[in-house]
Amino acid sequence: MQARALFIAILSVFGAMCAIQFGASFAKQLFPLVGPVGTSALRVGFSALILWLVFRPWRQWPRGRHWRAISVYGSCLGGMMLLLYLAIETIPLGIAVALEFTGPLLVALLSIRRARDSLWIVLAVGGVITLLPDLSGVNALDPRGVAYALAAGGCWAGYILFGQKAGNLAPGGGTVALGMTVAALYLVPAGYVATDGALLQWQLLPLGIAVALISSAIPYSLEMIALRNMPKQTFSVMMSLEPAVAAMAGLLVLDEQLALRQWLAIGMVITASLGSTLSAKRH
Repeated sequence: MQARALFIAILSVFGAMCAIQFGASFAKQLFPLVGPVGTSALRVGFSALILWLVFRPWRQWPRGRHWRAISVYGSCLGGMMLLLYLAIETIPLGIAVALEFTGPLLVALLSIRRARDSLWIVLAVGGVITLLPDLSGVNALDPRGVAYALAAGGCWAGYILFGQKAGNLAPGGGTVALGMTVAALYLVPAGYVATDGALLQWQLLPLGIAVALISSAIPYSLEMIALRNMPKQTFSVMMSLEPAVAAMAGLLVLDEQLALRQWLAIGMVITASLGSTLSAKRH
């Protein structure tokens, strides 16, 4: 039974990663209609509604200082989504996620205590440098897209740190619902303004619900199943594969071809993430 539960957990993690990254690929196809800001607004707005229905946060309402942590957590969550969508508007999804992964990677690297584990820092920095744009090349990356992806990584780091604090103060899935609501409070109005009201066209609503389900509701539910049936270390190690899953999603859905050098850079980031996660766990 234990082996079966672990197998289900592994499938859940892989399914969550696929849902998030293939959802991002699907969301990118909405950009010609409402742009990355409008797409972010649709995703966050409908995700907040779905999470409220699922977790019913009013049953365990946070108090006082708890709101401060939830507000910062929600702001980081919304910023992470918006900045990633702004990034993938101009650079391939796999590269954007690899650059965004510098956020959680930095959090893991800061917990390393032994000098010999600095190898992971070298690999991570080398991978990021390899992905940085060659402004003179024919297939050069857009510097703005790179900057957005790195900024999304900063929000991801804040999401981890403040999400942990918010979860400790107000445990349960309601924290996620409230954090998503905070993100929706500033992203939905921004999306409405950015699209001149086109965000509320009825034909876009099914697409918005689909993006919210694929990119948020389904992967969050799968991750909760996984965390109940596998060690957190195993979960973290598997999540290190997310840049590769993103690259495959971009290739299959958006036909985003990557050069060998870019695949190598993504591999370096993944290896650094795996190594730093295992080293941090030992100490």
